[in-house]
This record gives sequence, C-alpha cells and structure tokens, in this order.
Amino acid sequence: MKTLVAITGIGLISPLGNQLDEVFAKLMDGVSGIRRLACDQTGCKPAVVGAVDFDPANWFTRLQLSGVDRVSQMAVAAATQALDDAALALPEDKEQVGVYVGCAMGGSTALDKGFQNFYQTGTRVSPLSVIASMANAPAGHISMRFGITGPSVNYSVACASSAIALGEAMRAIRNGEIRQAIAGGAEAMLLPGIINAWQSMQVLASPEGDHPEQACRPYDKTRSGLVLAEGAAFLILERLDDAMARGARIYATLDGYACRSDAAHITKPDVAGQVRTMRAAMADAGLTPQQIAYCNSHGTATQVGDVVECEALQQIWGEGTPGLQVSATKSMHGHLLGATGGLEAAITALALHHHQLPPTANCQQPDENCRVQHVFGKGVAAPQLQAAISNSFAFGGSNASLVLQAWPR
Repeated sequence: MKTLVAITGIGLISPLGNQLDEVFAKLMDGVSGIRRLACDQTGCKPAVVGAVDFDPANWFTRLQLSGVDRVSQMAVAAATQALDDAALALPEDKEQVGVYVGCAMGGSTALDKGFQNFYQTGTRVSPLSVIASMANAPAGHISMRFGITGPSVNYSVACASSAIALGEAMRAIRNGEIRQAIAGGAEAMLLPGIINAWQSMQVLASPEGDHPEQACRPYDKTRSGLVLAEGAAFLILERLDDAMARGARIYATLDGYACRSDAAHITKPDVAGQVRTMRAAMADAGLTPQQIAYCNSHGTATQVGDVVECEALQQIWGEGTPGLQVSATKSMHGHLLGATGGLEAAITALALHHHQLPPTANCQQPDENCRVQHVFGKGVAAPQLQAAISNSFAFGGSNASLVLQAWPR
C-alpha cells in the first residue's frame, strides 16, 4: 500500500505578506501585492514587481549574514516558519529528514554586487561571492540551521523548480528514504540587469499608470505579460501516519506528482506536453480528472502561455472544463520563478483546507480563447472540494504537476 504524505506546516515570505492567514485572506479578496519598482540605479527602466517586505535581522545576527545572499535569508525564514507552523520537533536522527529546494537563479544579489565591484567601481570582489551565489546555498543554509543530515538538494528547473522539489521530497518519503522533509523554493532576483533582460524578451507586463497592482492580468484580452516577483515558500511534508500519531494539523495530502518534457521548444509551451504531465500526476495520485475540482494554473498572463494551458485543460476536462474551476494566483503575487511552484502548492493546500477557491484578479475582458471555468474577481466557497492540481510549466519545456487532496477525506 502506498505511503501517504501529509502537509503539516507552511511558511511564506511573499509579496502578499508573511503570515498565512493574512496571505490567504488577501488572495480570497483579490488583493494584489504587485507594485511599481522602486529603483535608483543607473539603467533601471520602469517596471512592476512583486517585492517582499523582509528584514533579515529577524532571522540572522549581523555576523551570520556575512556571505548569506537574500535568497538564502528568505529561504531560512520561510523554512523556520513552516517548522513552527507544523509544531514539529525534528527527530534525534536527523538523517531521516530531507531538505528539498527549488531555486532557479541562485544568489543573484551577490553576483550583481560582484559584477558592480569588478566592472564599475574597480573595488575588491568579496571572497564570499561564490558561496553566496550558489544555487544550492539556500538548501545548505536550511540544513545547517537545523542540523539536518539527510538529503540536501536543489532543483534548478526554471519555473518548475520548487514544484519538482516538492514532488521529489514526496517520493523520498513514499520510498522510505526519509520520514520528513522541508520542501519548497526561494528566489531573489529583482535587480535592474535581470529585469532588463526579461524586458528585452518582451514578456513582462507593462506598468499600468496609476494602478500598477493591476498589471498582471491572466486570461484577459489586454494582458501584456508576467510580473517578476521574489520570495520563499516551504512546506513540511511527513508520513501521514506519523502526522496523525502526533496529532498534527493536516492541511492536505500530497498524493500525485509528475515531471515531463515538451521536447518541442525552449520557450514556447506545448499542449501535448502539458497534457502528458497532468495525466501522469493524476495517475500517480490514483485519481481521474472528474475527481479534481480545482486547478491553480500556471497562468502567467502571456499571450501564448495562457491559451496553451487552457487548451491542455480542455483536452483533459472537456470544452469549458465542466467540473473544474481554474484560477491564476500569479495575478496577485507575481511570478517567483523557481519559488512559484512552492507558493502555489501552499495556496492550493490552503484552498483545500479552507474549502475556498482563490480567484484570478484583474481580468475584466476574458479572452474567448481561454475557455475554462474561471474563478474571477474574488474567491468563492467550495464546500465539496476534495482534490486539486497545481501546474508549473517552465522554459526549457520542463513541466511539473502536483495533485493534492483534502484531509480528512
């Protein structure tokens, strides 16, 4: 019999706040955390971003902060919050615990500062630049913070990174390699050079005059692109029988995971690849499409991506996706790249726990090419909600889907 995996803790550092109840309430009200970029650096063009309000002094001493990039600082904070939320005392044998992190771009702030020192000011580059900028630094810092000696790994798979981290952590628990995992993702790359590179691809949303919070508009005819964001999201995963034995609060169970490749195009998404991924995740969970009532979609608000994902959903659930309601929460928190899958999995778990569906915000003119059952504007009650799917579709054609179920059944 397959070992069931419970989600017992969630920690967030997000553009919508750092407290679970506050974040979910804002999501249900359709409140956006997207703002105009405050930037006084040369070459910084107008942009809207999902920035977080984060003070590392709440989590690190001044001495500890030496050589710790912003991405690792937020990862440690969110992981600590998740453990506290789970009320989980780690076992004496910490080899039974794993740290699984998704981080696509690593310590961008450390790299950016190093380049500035070398090319602009001619000053000394810090010898800590390498260790601060490593993509696996967040995983290392979490492991060291809690003395965890089990697997400590990072997945760098663009926008699918933390969804894959969660899925692989679930597999490790299922297979008996570990009993508990701290799994999720972190990203911190709101820097002029990186934003400018994305602007050059012409995929970023245009600043919206006096209403930058409305810039990200998935499924709207007038959508102009995605909004880059930063943050961290971590979940505590453990064997369901262990969680029940200690009387833990269980948000949901993580029952299905699949990762598949489009093998078609480096940036353009592919309907067939997404269909394969979702079907494989549902099969892993032992569920049919008819048993899944909610999809937290990848929904980035790009012209091509939104249509492709809706076509994929229609191929599985049928024209108009009867029985499946869909929303894109990136409309409110932006796209955290490697950390997005973790944040959206957390939101999906909260939706199942509260039996409420968060909406897609800012869509005033629905695109007729995105024919699915949308949740628009504000969230809705879903008293019968039992199962949901969360999608993460990445550049490189790497797709990941997670299937979660409410608990108790």
